[in-house]
Amino acid sequence: MKNNINKIVKKSGTSFFWSMRCLPLPQRNAMYTIYAFCRHIDDIVDGDMDVKEKQELLAAWREELDNIFDKKVPLTDIGRRIYKNCMRFKLPKQDFLKLLDSIAMDLPRPIQAPEMSEYYRYCEGVAGVPGRLSLRIFGCQDEKLIDELALSLGTALQSTNILRDVKEDALSGRLYIPREFLEKAGISSHDPHTVLTDSNLSKAREELAKVAKANFSRGFELIRKLDKKSARPVRIMSAIYKRYFDIMDERGWEVISPKPEIGKLEKVSIALKAFLGKAC
Repeated sequence: MKNNINKIVKKSGTSFFWSMRCLPLPQRNAMYTIYAFCRHIDDIVDGDMDVKEKQELLAAWREELDNIFDKKVPLTDIGRRIYKNCMRFKLPKQDFLKLLDSIAMDLPRPIQAPEMSEYYRYCEGVAGVPGRLSLRIFGCQDEKLIDELALSLGTALQSTNILRDVKEDALSGRLYIPREFLEKAGISSHDPHTVLTDSNLSKAREELAKVAKANFSRGFELIRKLDKKSARPVRIMSAIYKRYFDIMDERGWEVISPKPEIGKLEKVSIALKAFLGKAC
C-alpha cells in the first residue's frame, strides 16, 4: 500500500509532489496519505457511478473516519494508512469531515456559477482544509497562523486550479467562477458550455485572477511567519502554483487552452530556489 500511495502521488504529476520530497520520511508518508485520500474522494465524486452509489460510498467513508478516530480497526487500505501515518500529528477529525463534505459539494449535481460566499466555502473546504492538515504535519502549532495561511493559500491555489481548468470543467458540466464575476462581465448564463464560448469570459476570469493574486500576496506574507523548516514545503508548493498563475496572467485571460505547463527542469529549479528561501 505504501508503494501504491507513492505511485499515486508521483504519477499524478501534482505540484505537491515537489514540496513533499523535501520532508522527513514520517511527514512525507503522512502527506502522501492525505493526498491519496483526497484523490480517492475526488475520484468517487467525479466517477461514472450513479449519484446514490456515490453518496453511499461517501457515507461509508464517514463511518471509516469514525473507526479511525475511535481507534477501531479501519476497513480500507487508505483508512489503515491514515491511522498509521497521520494520527501521530494529532490531525482533527472535523477537518477530514469538512474535506469530505466540501468535495461532495459537486453532488447531486456539479457546481455551476456559485455565489461568492459558496465559492469561498468551497475553496476553504477543498484546499484550505488540506492546507491546515499539511501545516500541522509540517510542525506548525500556531492555530491562528494555521487558519489564516491555509485560507489564503487555499483560496489562491484553488482559484489557480479553476482558472487553469475552466475548459475541462465546463466540458464536464462544472462552472466554478462566481456568478457575481459573470454578471459583472455581462454574462447572464450559468450554463458551463454557454459561458465557455462567451466573448466576455476573459473579463470574468480576470476578476477571479484578482482574488487569486491578492491571496497569493497575503499567503506569502504569512509564510514568512513560519519557522524555516515548516516554511520550506509551503514555499515550494506556493512558488510552483504561482508560476502557473503567472503564465496565464502573462498570456492574457482570453486564452483558455492549452493549459499552462511547467517542465520538470523548471519545476526542479523553482523548488530549489524556494527551498533555499529565494522565492516567495
